[in-house]
Amino acid sequence: MPISKIGSKGVKDAEISAADIAPGTITSAKIAPGTIASDRIAPGTIASDRLAGGITNSQLAGSIANAKLANSSTTINGTAIALGASGTIVAGTDWQAVVTSNTTMVASRGYFVNTTGGAITMTLPASPSAGDFVEVIDYAGTAGTNNITIARNGSNIGGSASDIAIKSNRINNKFTYIDATQGWIKTNDDTGTVPTYTAATGGTVTNSGNFRIHTFNSSSNFVVSDVGNSDGSGVKVSYMVVAGGGGGGEGGGGAGGYREGRDSPVDTFSASPLAASDSGLTVAASTTYPITVGAGGNGQQHTLGGLKGSNSVFSTITSTGGGGGGPAPNPRVLGGSGGGREPGVPVSCQSGNHPPVSPPQGNPGGEQSGTRHGGGGGAGGAGGTNAAGAGVTTSIGGSAVARAGGGIGGHSNNPGTPTAQVAGGGSINGPGNTGGAGTANTGGGGSGGWSNGGNAGSGIVIIRYKYQN
Repeated sequence: MPISKIGSKGVKDAEISAADIAPGTITSAKIAPGTIASDRIAPGTIASDRLAGGITNSQLAGSIANAKLANSSTTINGTAIALGASGTIVAGTDWQAVVTSNTTMVASRGYFVNTTGGAITMTLPASPSAGDFVEVIDYAGTAGTNNITIARNGSNIGGSASDIAIKSNRINNKFTYIDATQGWIKTNDDTGTVPTYTAATGGTVTNSGNFRIHTFNSSSNFVVSDVGNSDGSGVKVSYMVVAGGGGGGEGGGGAGGYREGRDSPVDTFSASPLAASDSGLTVAASTTYPITVGAGGNGQQHTLGGLKGSNSVFSTITSTGGGGGGPAPNPRVLGGSGGGREPGVPVSCQSGNHPPVSPPQGNPGGEQSGTRHGGGGGAGGAGGTNAAGAGVTTSIGGSAVARAGGGIGGHSNNPGTPTAQVAGGGSINGPGNTGGAGTANTGGGGSGGWSNGGNAGSGIVIIRYKYQN
């Protein structure tokens, strides 16, 4: 008779192997609960295809440690949470409490920014990844007055290495990071433009802070390739145009006409008194502007009078060459500033600011008294007896420089003491000698002389605009 049952005591350990048991012979119903302990099963002995229907949770004593699992956490909305752990996952934008001070933003968060107390800078996250985003909302509708600056924090914004500003009320901007080239881009429809800046070539180019300066010591072209928007440089440039000074005769030559405009409030350099506020000149993209730098007039012997300087021109701005120094009648004494004149000659014959512009481009020459001839007028004041008219000072070129002073009036063999040189005007002359020359590229007038007047200084044109933030 076949044996159907063998007691466990009748089988020695390891005497029956798995190969000796036909598949399906031992069913779960024939195994009493707890009979087979886990330490009786060698690792890898039971394959998954030997488990009919799998193992239910009720059949597992305790739990399986995360370390035994191939994936021990799950990621939702960019945040990893370990299996079995708890946490708060925000789907979409995680809106923060109202912001009232400068803040560095965190990806996936939204910020209500209250600028009631003043402008606020919101700095974009550092080291962003593709798809990261932040949102910024003007909480109180005051960004038009107190702007919200979005600081780029090393990444581009819309392909530009510049911060941007939210300057309109109730704006909601969402910024999403793309890559290193484009950086953060706006991904909603509210306004908030990326600043752009004027770009140009011509002259000698230097920078002063965020401003670019083109200095023309000789005639050339100012070539504008692009102009900025209102969040960047705008479409205006600041300028200074100085004409060539007038040559000396007996009287000192007048300074070349001086005209200046500062693009306020974009630019805040220290301008001369002749620059009206918000008086920048509008330029256009893809446009070439010829620049004319006027030559200084030559000095001549005292009986002939000095020659008038030449005009300087930038776009619609023309500065007139300085008037030559007397004697009268000298048809060349009218100009940006007038040359020094003979006794009894009316000031209208050697007036400055000719033709008239506002603010005035110069002043009249002085009148001879005794053996001392009239000094040339300057941009900052009229000439006197022998004394030259003062020039003016501006920092448009990056540092303070005085220009457009008149030439000193000549004097005969009387060895009196002449007056001092001013702002590029001709230098001091000795009794009976040739007048001193004006300084190049200042528009200074040549000084008068008994034997011969001095040559005047040439003019100059400087253009300045914002090129970065």
